[in-house]
This record gives sequence, structure tokens and C-alpha cells, in this order.
Amino acid sequence: MEQISQHKLPPEFQLTKIMEMEIGNYFFYGNVVIVEAKEGIMLSYKKDLSVILLIQNITEGKPWVYISNRVNSYSIQPLDYKYLNKVPSLKALGVVNFSEVGYLNSELEAKFCKKPFQMFYNLNEAVIWGKTYL
Repeated sequence: MEQISQHKLPPEFQLTKIMEMEIGNYFFYGNVVIVEAKEGIMLSYKKDLSVILLIQNITEGKPWVYISNRVNSYSIQPLDYKYLNKVPSLKALGVVNFSEVGYLNSELEAKFCKKPFQMFYNLNEAVIWGKTYL
């Protein structure tokens, strides 16, 4: 069994739920959702729409923020952001990168996202930024 990440976030961010899914792990700090996709998968928001619906159910339709903590290498279809753009309760997307290449890939993704989209090298900065949209 894969070990679940432990995040060292400021005290105002309390872990309220963990979802272990086939594509990765979802950590709920209130309505800030940190996603850690598994190594080597092809992440597709269209294909994994059921996960988005599940997040909306857990957050009770209230505003929420998606933070992708890219601790693993995986693929994503930038064109799939058109589906996330249509989720009204999703207020912003943050991406935490650990390499220059990852940062450059995120810059490309940002061009397809119509919601606030920010890139970070630090998870703490990402969640603090995300909370400003709630």
C-alpha cells in the first residue's frame, strides 16, 4: 500500500478528509482540496468527471479550490481545462511544481484555464493563496 503524504501546513488548515482514488489521493483541508496524482497516470478531467462531482458533493456545493501538488510525474490534457472552467463552485486552481520543466508545463496549462490559475514551488504558499478565493 502506498504511503499517504503528510502535509505541514499552517495551523488554520486542518485535514478534514482523505480520499484514496485510483488516479491519486485527495486531501480536504476544508474547501481547499490538495490533489496528488499517482506516478505515470494520464489525468483527464473529462474521464474523471465523477471525481469532480464527488468533490462538489463533499464541499456541499460551496466554493472550493483545487491545488495540484505534483509530487509525482504524470500527464494531463490541457484542453480538458474547458471542463473545469464550467464548474461554478470551483473558484481557483493552483499547481505546486518541483522542477523547472514542471513549471513550464504549468504555464502552458494556464493558457487553457479561465479561472484564477497560479503556479508555486511551495505547498504552503499555494494553500494560503487558494484560501483567498473562498
